[in-house]
Amino acid sequence: MKLKLLAVGTRMPDWVEAGCNEYGKRMPPELRVQSIEIPLGSRGKNQPAAKAIEAESQGILKAIGEHDFVVALDVLGKPMSTEKLAQQLGNWQMNGRDICLLVGGPDGLSQQCLARANMRWSLSDLTLPHPLVRIVVMEQLYRAWTINANHPYHRS
Repeated sequence: MKLKLLAVGTRMPDWVEAGCNEYGKRMPPELRVQSIEIPLGSRGKNQPAAKAIEAESQGILKAIGEHDFVVALDVLGKPMSTEKLAQQLGNWQMNGRDICLLVGGPDGLSQQCLARANMRWSLSDLTLPHPLVRIVVMEQLYRAWTINANHPYHRS
């Protein structure tokens, strides 16, 4: 099983790279997270956001394997506690399919991406900056793994 974080946006600030790298290197070898950056669609005064979302969508969909289990991060998705995520991570490992976690751009994910998703996950009712979402997802995956591994990082 591979974990892939497909996130719209390139050239992230150093603090985002540092945060993602820190949690990424803590993950065990069998759960390394592959970050795949999808170029941001062009946005301009006279260009509708839908055109940018469509360009981002095509990049995301190309990066998803035919048999991958897709999780769209979406404000309208299902909220999960960390313990529930740990259980879900264990289920994913048992299933063996590659997992793709989708993080959209400033205007979110396209309907095509949401339709391809096997699951929608809401991190919070808050509006989070997309670069921060990457770090939160990486930290929560690490925390979920620590729960499953009985590691002391997560204390109830």
